[in-house]
Parts: sequence; structure tokens; C-alpha cells
Amino acid sequence: MATLIHTLADHSDDVNYCAFSSSCLATCSLDKTIRVYSLSNFAELPYSPLEGHAYAVHCCCFSPSGRVLASCSTDGTAAIWDTRDGRRLAVLQQPGASPVRVCRFSPDATYLLAGAADGSVVLWNVQSLKLYRSGKAKGGSLMACAFSPSGNFFVTGSSSGDLTIWDDKMRCLCNEKAHDLGVTCCDISSHPVSDSENGFKYFQMASCGQDNQIKLWLILFADFLGVQLKYKCTLSGHSAPVLACAFSSDGQMIVSGSVDKYVIIYETSTGNTLHTLSQHTRYVTTCAFAPHSPLLATGSMDKTVHIWQLDLKQPCAGDTVKNDSKVAVEDWSEDDVSAWLSAQDLADFVGLFKMNNIDGKELLNLTKESLANELKIESLGLRSKVLQKIEELRMTTTSVSVPDEFLCPITRELMKDPVIATDGYSYEREAMENWISNRRSSPMTNLPLHSLMLTPNRTLKMAISRWLETQQK
Repeated sequence: MATLIHTLADHSDDVNYCAFSSSCLATCSLDKTIRVYSLSNFAELPYSPLEGHAYAVHCCCFSPSGRVLASCSTDGTAAIWDTRDGRRLAVLQQPGASPVRVCRFSPDATYLLAGAADGSVVLWNVQSLKLYRSGKAKGGSLMACAFSPSGNFFVTGSSSGDLTIWDDKMRCLCNEKAHDLGVTCCDISSHPVSDSENGFKYFQMASCGQDNQIKLWLILFADFLGVQLKYKCTLSGHSAPVLACAFSSDGQMIVSGSVDKYVIIYETSTGNTLHTLSQHTRYVTTCAFAPHSPLLATGSMDKTVHIWQLDLKQPCAGDTVKNDSKVAVEDWSEDDVSAWLSAQDLADFVGLFKMNNIDGKELLNLTKESLANELKIESLGLRSKVLQKIEELRMTTTSVSVPDEFLCPITRELMKDPVIATDGYSYEREAMENWISNRRSSPMTNLPLHSLMLTPNRTLKMAISRWLETQQK
């Protein structure tokens, strides 16, 4: 389950890229800026935005330690910034001054790779800030790049559709026509997989392109065998060009973003779709998993970056509950609820819930008032934690059959009295009234609300009523 927990709306133009470190999120935009946020509360750091590029910033990335941040731009440069105070440490001019489209640090932070619109590929020595090696891809602009986990090899993808594997001496080792209309992004998982045919350890690579496809590849990096690239499979799901793809830190999931405005999360091992996210209103240009927390960031031409919380645990109580639909949860026994509490790191409440005979139906009906007044959970923090898990469970139970537009963006529950706020979104009246009693910003965009007026959405209310009638037949 993926829950939208925050929206960043500080950029004034298309968001081109986003990248995580262990403590920060960086975003960059056509508005020429890079913005940096703390993961603890998603507040923008005091030195942000970073300004200095003369034109659009296409890509940004953190060094492995997170101490420096690199960015690259149409102005033909890559810049390196100190993440402690935002100082610009260096400006690296691409040979030929061609617009730089992608940049990436090597895993040991020795090199910064920069690829440009004229096909030039440069390895900069990060310590000396001097050009180490340079090369040029055959035809097309460089649109994508990724390092092998060892850092001895890297892959580039071009607008001509080629994937090229290079060594750190800038020698071209392998070239494969991957996407007919051009490669837009690629990523390599740091977790090796075994190939049953010969027992070698391969690394998985994902690439995506203008052909609407995501392809998975197996790469063997071995000095004695050279480099081998094997096609594995194609992931379908998008109906338009796919602009971004990325592996989770454990390699078990792949996320993609597309011109069709959707974000899709796949299970790597099976290729099955786990989640489809549809909250962006224009092309999704970038997506990234956080390295050490269950967070996902997605950026778009709608000028926003959405932050998603991923629930990596199974929502079902245990082996006795196989179906996570609402009916199954309502049928949970007290023991099933106890198993669910334990799975959510809430085992301390098992005795309390059993003493109050909380079964599945009672669980779904719990509120902050009943947690405080009936179950006597005094700590506000603990009540909030329990309620958050219950709300996530409610979302899971309703998302299978309830149209998303019928769910309140704040509570993720079916709306009974929908109203339209001045941000153009519809909310449950009580939830929105509580929201604006404490703040004057939009729950969906974080932008200021020009007015606190709420207008009844009678059309939506009638649609929900008709849908409910069909469910009762």
C-alpha cells in the first residue's frame, strides 16, 4: 500500500528530477533551481533553493555519503554543492558546452559522470575536480546513466534507443538497441541475482523509453568473461512514453512514471503490478525510492513532488486471513486482530484490545475518541500511531472496490458530505473543516488557500449515492 503523506509545491515550473540521501530529498526544475528538504519533517532547508544555473536544471544526485550534491543543466555545466550549508564548490564545464542532461556519482564517490545532449560522456574526478576521462556515444543525446555496484562499469542510454556499457577507462564494452524511440531512464539494482543456467551472479537493470515500455535486463560484470547483457522481460502497464524508472534499495520493487500521468510500482521478481498511483495531473517525469526508509518521491510537470509512505508489511492478520478486502477484515476474529497488531509493531496493545473484545468490525470503527475514552490510551502519540495503522487498513479495505474519486484525500474514507475547496479538490466536509481550523493551506498541494469557503459538491454526492445503491444489490 502507498499512502500520499506530503506534497511539495515550491517549484514554479516543471519538476525534472528528485533524489534522496539518507536524510534529505533534493528536487530540480525548469525554474533553474534545486531545492533541498529534510526527511524528518519535509521542511525546506535554510539554504534552499540553490541558485546559480543559468538555465533549466535537468538532474540532481547526492554523493553516497550525502555530503555533496551534484546538479546539471542546459547551461552546459554540472555543479557540486555542499549539503551542509549550500555552498557551490565547483562548476564543471562540459566539453563543447552542450546541455548536460544526466549526472551520477560512482558508488565510491571517486567520479561524477555527466552526459550531454551532444552524446558526450565525461568522468570528473570528484577530489581534484579535474576531467578524468571523456568519450562520446554513437548517435543521439545522452538521456540516462547508471553505475554498476562496484563502480568499475557504467551504463548510458541515448535518444537513439541504445544502451551502452562502458568501463572506467571509457571503453565501450557492449551496445544494445533497447527502445525503438529512445531511452529515457535506466537504473541498476545493487542486489545481485543468481542465474540458474550457469550459477553466475548477475545484476538487474531496468530501462524505459518513448516506446511506452519498461525492460528488465541481466548484466554480468566479470573481468574474465567481459560484460554480458541479457534481456529478461518487458513490464507493461503504461499507455504512453515512460520517462522514469528506479529500483527500491532492496531491489524487490521497481517504480515508473509516465506521460500518461500514472506512477506504477511493480514487484521485480514477478513483474506484477503492486500499486498504481494517479494523483499527478501532468506528465510524471521522475521517481525515486528513499535508501533507508519506506518513502517514495514522484515529480511531475504539474510542478509538484508527491511523497508516498510505503507499507511494506502485509495488511492481513495472518494465515487465517488471505483476502485483504473489507469483508475479510470485518470477519476478523479477536485473534486475527491480535495477529495484525503484532505485525504492525503494536503488540503492546494485544491485551488491551482482547480485554475490550475488539474484532475486525470493531477495529474498523475505532476513532480517536474511542481510543482515548473507551480504550483509555492516554498517550496522544500512541493513539495517533494506532489510528494511523487503522486508517491505512481502512484504505486497503476500500481501495479494491471504491473509486478513488469517492475517497476523501484527507481521511481516505468514502465521503458522505463532499465539499469543494478553493484549491479545486473535493473533501469530506468535517475533515476539511478540521483541517482549515488549524491551517490555511491545501491538503493536496500545500499552497495557500485564497478563501476558506467550502461549496457542497452535490454532483459527487449523487454519484456516491448511486454507487452505494449498486453495491447493495
